[in-house]
Amino acid sequence: MPLKPGAIDDDRYDRSRRVSWLDIESASRARVLMVGAGALGNEVAKNLALSGFRKITIVDMDHVVGSNLNRCLFFTEEHAIKRAYKSQVVADGMKRLSREAEPVAVTRRIEDVSPSVFDDHDIVLGCLDNIAARLHVNSHSYAAGRVYVDGGMDGLVGKVTIARPPSGSCLQCGMNRSHAKVASLRFSCTGKDVVFHEPRLAAEITTTSVISAVMVREALKVVSGKTDLLLSNAFYYDGQRNVSEVIEIPLDPSCPVHSRRS
Repeated sequence: MPLKPGAIDDDRYDRSRRVSWLDIESASRARVLMVGAGALGNEVAKNLALSGFRKITIVDMDHVVGSNLNRCLFFTEEHAIKRAYKSQVVADGMKRLSREAEPVAVTRRIEDVSPSVFDDHDIVLGCLDNIAARLHVNSHSYAAGRVYVDGGMDGLVGKVTIARPPSGSCLQCGMNRSHAKVASLRFSCTGKDVVFHEPRLAAEITTTSVISAVMVREALKVVSGKTDLLLSNAFYYDGQRNVSEVIEIPLDPSCPVHSRRS
C-alpha cells in the first residue's frame, strides 16, 4: 500500500512486503540450518537476519583468524586474537542486526552432529569450503526431504547449486571423478594427520556478496511456497566478465544419493 502523507513508516519489513510473492511471516517461522560461518556464512547470516528469518542454527567448528577479517562482516581483530568460534560470533552479530533473530551456534563439525538436525529444519544453506562436507550435507538434506542451497566462490567466480528432493538432481549428480578423489582424501589446516592439503583459494568480498544474495533469495522462495520460481540447479557468476548463467544439471541415475532414497 502507498504511504500517506504524515504516516509513520515504522514497519521493518514494509519494503519487503511490497514484493508480491514474498511471505515475511513464513520466513519468521521457518527453521534454517546454515552450515559454515566463514566469509559466505557471514553474508548469508546478515541477509537472513535482515530478511525476517528468526530461527537459524549455525554450524561451524572453526575459529576466527586474521585472514578472515577483510571479508567477514561480523569478525573483528579481537575475535581473531581470542580465537573465538565463528558460529558464535555470527550468531551474536545476527542478534545485533535484528532483535527478533534467535540464532543458535553449534561449535562442531557438521559430520559430528546428529543427522536428525536435518529433519528438524525446513531448509539447509551450505556455506562450506570443502567437498567432503558439502557431500555430507547434500546427502542428509536430500534424505530428509529438505531443499539444499549450496554456495561457493573462487576469487571473482561463484556458484549456487539447488538440490531439490524428491525428484530433482542433487549436488553429487554434478560431481566428477576429480571431485570424488579430493573428497576421499583427508586434509587438515592444522598440519596434523595430513594426507592432502586443499590449496587456499582466492576470495573477494564482492563475489561473496553476490552469491550470498542469490542463496537467501532462493531460500525466501522456498519458505514463501514459490518453489516453482527456484533456480534450475546451478547459477554461475563471473565477476570478471560480468556475466551469469543458469545451467540445469541432469539427475544421475547412478548417483548414490538417489539410489538410497529408492
